[in-house]
Amino acid sequence: EVQLVESGGGLVQAGGSLRLSCAASGFTFDDYGIAWFRQAPGKEREGVACINNSDGSTYSADSVKGRFTISSDNAKNTVYLQVNSLKPEDTAVYYCAKHRSYSCNRWNEVLTYDSWGQGTQVTVSS
Repeated sequence: EVQLVESGGGLVQAGGSLRLSCAASGFTFDDYGIAWFRQAPGKEREGVACINNSDGSTYSADSVKGRFTISSDNAKNTVYLQVNSLKPEDTAVYYCAKHRSYSCNRWNEVLTYDSWGQGTQVTVSS
């Protein structure tokens, strides 16, 4: 059974940082891309970043470039999202998701993923 478990969210002041973790199990980690999405109240779920675990290539949304960094520890089957210089508009539930293939092809489309975690809340106060 595929499982994705997020952790690391919390309440932080604007300008602060967090490191989100996504612990994966139930599949061959190296064979799939893993992405982070977020969803704010009343808004659609949007892609934040994706990592191709087979070659380490990464992709990220323009809105977070230079502030958020996705990485993975293949030995621990864990993907991280380091979020720096947080803004109130970054407030959302953050989800990790398993891509249907090894790549990050069409990485920011929700239907590209077949498994999702339960999410972790990030709240940024001004």
